[in-house]
Amino acid sequence: MRPGPRNLITDVPGLRVGNAADGHFRTGATVLLGDRPFVAAVNVMGGAPGTRETDLLAPDRIVQEVDALVLSGGSAFGLDAASGVADGLRAMGRGFPVGPHRVPIVPGAILFDLLGGGPKDWDRNPYKALGRAALAAAAEDFALGTEGAGTGATTGGLKGGLGSASAVLAGGLTVGALVAVSACGSATVGETGQFWAAPWELGAEFGGMGLPAAFPAAHQPGPKTRLGEATTIAIVATDARLTQAEATRLATAAQDGMARALVPSHTPIDGDLVFAAATGARPLADPVADPIALGHAAACCLARAIARAVFHARPAPGDPFPTWGERFGGRPGAGPAPAAG
Repeated sequence: MRPGPRNLITDVPGLRVGNAADGHFRTGATVLLGDRPFVAAVNVMGGAPGTRETDLLAPDRIVQEVDALVLSGGSAFGLDAASGVADGLRAMGRGFPVGPHRVPIVPGAILFDLLGGGPKDWDRNPYKALGRAALAAAAEDFALGTEGAGTGATTGGLKGGLGSASAVLAGGLTVGALVAVSACGSATVGETGQFWAAPWELGAEFGGMGLPAAFPAAHQPGPKTRLGEATTIAIVATDARLTQAEATRLATAAQDGMARALVPSHTPIDGDLVFAAATGARPLADPVADPIALGHAAACCLARAIARAVFHARPAPGDPFPTWGERFGGRPGAGPAPAAG
């Protein structure tokens, strides 16, 4: 397993990602767009999810493909980001055909960033405009850290952010992950600055520091422990040809990556959720072995993407927590970069 050329979810051919942020309100939205509709599924393991159109993603529903997936800040207000994406897609002539009309299918999920710095005193919900702006910005290359849906994200003691990673399997299939990390748990081990995701790191994509020689006897959640303050929302994608049921299994397997990278994860106050997207460009060579390999790769990619989100976060005035770079960036071999790579 090796990272793709960008080490981003857009290493899956035919996918693009767009980010938009509001610097005043300290929040944003992220969209995953395909060149054409793609199979999608979802798995929810957190106790406090906020979602739009996820019921459509069950394998027995009539709609088997979606036009885009949206991740957003803003708690319940952020669900309106998907409306902006739907408006933009309709203007492009995209969507599920209903007579002479097109109805874009745009599932979405939100995280809580209302206490992540910046005022939230808007008179008009800003997320519809943020969603449409994110759609307009969709491209193969995009920045990580304090971007898009991760703009106001925090974790248990450090600033969160937007992360991504990819992997190319031995048989040629590609898997990628995109995640906005605003977790109750911590991405780092105790006070070391080393990441729980270190065993799955490829190269030095988040510092190359490995794991500490000794682990804390127990890990307690950080100061973010009030109801509704957390959530990690993610998308894993592949170019494999999957049914919606197979994509559901991919999303389920990817949740292991969240548990590897965030301690604790899937808590009652997190809305932890993973979407899966399958473009269908490459058939499965082995219907048994390939799904196993895809699930493992999706979990590894998601763990790596979570660490990269925290590693690349940038400071801003009024942040409730320091960034990883501010707290640990002086360590040998460490130091966040401003953009993806």
